[in-house]
Amino acid sequence: MPLDDLTTLNALLPAERAVCGLRVAGKAALLEDLARRAARGLGRETAPIRAALAARESLGSTGIGYGIALPHARLDGLERPYGLLARLRDPLDFDAIDERPVDLVALLLLPVDPRDASVTALACIARRLRDPGVASALRAARDAPGLHAALCGNGFGAGG
Repeated sequence: MPLDDLTTLNALLPAERAVCGLRVAGKAALLEDLARRAARGLGRETAPIRAALAARESLGSTGIGYGIALPHARLDGLERPYGLLARLRDPLDFDAIDERPVDLVALLLLPVDPRDASVTALACIARRLRDPGVASALRAARDAPGLHAALCGNGFGAGG
């Protein structure tokens, strides 16, 4: 992986923003949970984040196939992209492009200003998640540090 991608991933998705074995009842519950976690991390209210994610999903599913979803939205007042990574305990229907259930999810919240690195951030995460070796390592990770390591190239396999 190019150094720029590694730098981008570590900045977007630091280890403390990885969640392994997340339990949710469906797509709406997943987006709610991710919005709540992001709101806590950003010191914001949950409702605007949840609404932005729902509005983006209404345009078309962010399920990109292969069991992967990349929900994302632009937020007013956000200065830099903010990401969360989750592996679901049980795959769920996400209306993905290939109709497969989703078990790997990367949330990305982006600044409204399109002159930032948002497109690069989105492409970087999507490219990494769609790598079959990375997806396999993410699914094999035993814990959140292992999940983060698998995504960011800090050594594959389960964390300890």
